[in-house]
This record gives sequence, structure tokens and C-alpha cells, in this order.
Amino acid sequence: MNLTRSSLVLPAFVVGGLLAVGLVWSGSYLKDAAQVWESSSRVVTVKGLAEREVKANLALWPLHFSVNANELVGLHEALASDEQKIRAFLTTQGFPTDQISVTSPQVTDLYANSYNAQRPDERYRAEATVLVRSPKVDLVKASASKTGELVREGILLSADYAYRTEFLFTGLEAIKPDMIAVATADARRAAQQFAKDSGSSVGHIKHASQGYFSISDLDSYTPDIKQVRVVTTIDYTLKN
Repeated sequence: MNLTRSSLVLPAFVVGGLLAVGLVWSGSYLKDAAQVWESSSRVVTVKGLAEREVKANLALWPLHFSVNANELVGLHEALASDEQKIRAFLTTQGFPTDQISVTSPQVTDLYANSYNAQRPDERYRAEATVLVRSPKVDLVKASASKTGELVREGILLSADYAYRTEFLFTGLEAIKPDMIAVATADARRAAQQFAKDSGSSVGHIKHASQGYFSISDLDSYTPDIKQVRVVTTIDYTLKN
């Protein structure tokens, strides 16, 4: 069969129809793509907060004391005597022996550090710390108010802030999931309010990041009560 060149040329109305269909399809595709792009570009960033008050479950109670003597042998004996008195006091209060430890003593030659003609009466000073590490937080608080008994026995306890009692909370892992859920719910409420004000609705989460957990004293008067806090940052898409 012989085909002429003219027979291979499509009629103009056919070509026009195909072009029209192509333009309609491409226009519809571009419209859908534009709508998808517009929807994905409408994002609101919100923060969610979760706070919880918890009781400390570990106490570190240092009892720092010092003794003076002119001879090293007498210094050692005085140090050992005061340590035993402190241990006995703590045992009487109800602390088991495995929760009580003592640091190595630090000995100072006061004559060597004396830069004036008047030397101190006793040449040596030794310092040590008996440390109570206990989950009995309430017992630590109650016993700390009774240390006057040690002073009456002649034990020189340090009032230095460096040896203050510390209260810690070590149960963060147990409350993390619930707090993250609360913070996420708080963030979604904020997103919903924003969407309501803008005449939109909240879509899916586009991006989320969890802030770090902070643990601080509730206030300076109740250091055994802690405030745990976490902030999450979430990006939500908005829909019409």
C-alpha cells in the first residue's frame, strides 16, 4: 500500500482537540500541585509545656567537721573520736551503716600558713566529712534539725554552704512518657486555637522536637520538692 505524505497529516481539528485535552489535563495537574504546595506550606509552629511537682527520692547530707591539736597523734585520735560520735548519732536516728561513709581527712599545718608573729594555740587542723546518702528524705530533714546534740558534745560542724544538704530526684525515666504526652497535647491545643482564629483546621505533624527536661527546686524553702519541666516544639500543617 502506498501512503501519500498528505495522508499522514492529521486533520487540524484532531490536532487542536489533542492540544486542548493536553492543556486541560496539565492545567488540572498544575492546579492540584499548587493546592498541595499551598497546603504543605501552611504550617504553624507551637510549643507545648508540661510541668510536674515531685518529691525528691535521694538525700545527700554531708556533716563536715574539724579538730585541732598540737601533735599529729592527738589530731588523729580527736578526728576518730568525733567521727564515731557522728556515726553513733546517725545510727540512733535510724540510718543504716551502709548509707554512711566518711571522706579522707585533710590535715593543715597552721604554723606553716601563719604569716604573723602570733601563732595559733594548736598547730594542726584536720577536716573530714561524714556523708549520709539515703532515700530517707524525710528522716534526713528531721535529723538535720537535731545536730545541736553533736555541737553539745564538742563537735565543730561546718556551716559552709559548700556542705549543704542536697535533695535529688532520680525517677525521671518513669515519668518521661506521660510528661511528653501532656506537652504534646498542650501544643495541639495551641495549634487548634491558632487554626480556629485563622479559619483553618489542624492537619498532620510536619516536624516535632522534644526539649530537654529540667529539674529544679520548687523554691528555696522546700528543696526536697522538685519541679520537672519539659517543652516540646511541633510544626502542624493547616487545612482549609
